[in-house]
Amino acid sequence: MDTTTDRYIESSETVTAAVTAFRDGDPVLVHDFTDREGETDIIYPARAIDADAIARLRNDAGGLICTAVSDTVATTLELPFLEDVIEHPTTADHDLGYDSRSSFSLPVNHRETFTGITDDDRAQTIHRLGTVAEAADAGEYTAEDFAAEFRTPGHVNILRGAPKLLTDRRGHTELGLALADAADCAPAVVVCEMLDDATGNATAPTDAQTYAEKNDIVFIDGAAVVTELG
Repeated sequence: MDTTTDRYIESSETVTAAVTAFRDGDPVLVHDFTDREGETDIIYPARAIDADAIARLRNDAGGLICTAVSDTVATTLELPFLEDVIEHPTTADHDLGYDSRSSFSLPVNHRETFTGITDDDRAQTIHRLGTVAEAADAGEYTAEDFAAEFRTPGHVNILRGAPKLLTDRRGHTELGLALADAADCAPAVVVCEMLDDATGNATAPTDAQTYAEKNDIVFIDGAAVVTELG
């Protein structure tokens, strides 16, 4: 039996299932790499986010809820890397150990939200970011439009995807955006790390898989995404 071929077919089918889920607006669980963060994120298309999705991310994941946008969108909206615009010595020598730099950009709230942190407020901000990303990608939305609609600081952290996605970087930001691109979704995704209540550490991949099976969610390894979509 050619186990290499069997593994490839399994990976291909799983990626197809993940892309289909994204196209349908459903979340996907993505484990990156054991030699990187070694974390599993729940990832949604940004435009599929509602208050119930935010509640799931808070309760079932527990990490930081962020919205990743493509490099093209970030450039069009003039969204900087956060470390490039903060004039403070804490930004020096930013060696993460597993990566060369952070993908964090500005934290924002939609101007029509109140505090910005409630499930409804964050859902409003994120859902609108998805719509804005699609318009910006098409050249139909500007940095001036963005400033009129969003304010910073806020409660939704924006992440900048690498220009060539998985060719340049293999973080959850790029893994999620690659799935969105393959699914013909807007170039904006929501990522949130799954944490273990008992240990406080990242949820073990086997436990994340169990959660995925229990909740009928696709679980996929980052390596499969890179193989199929990189």
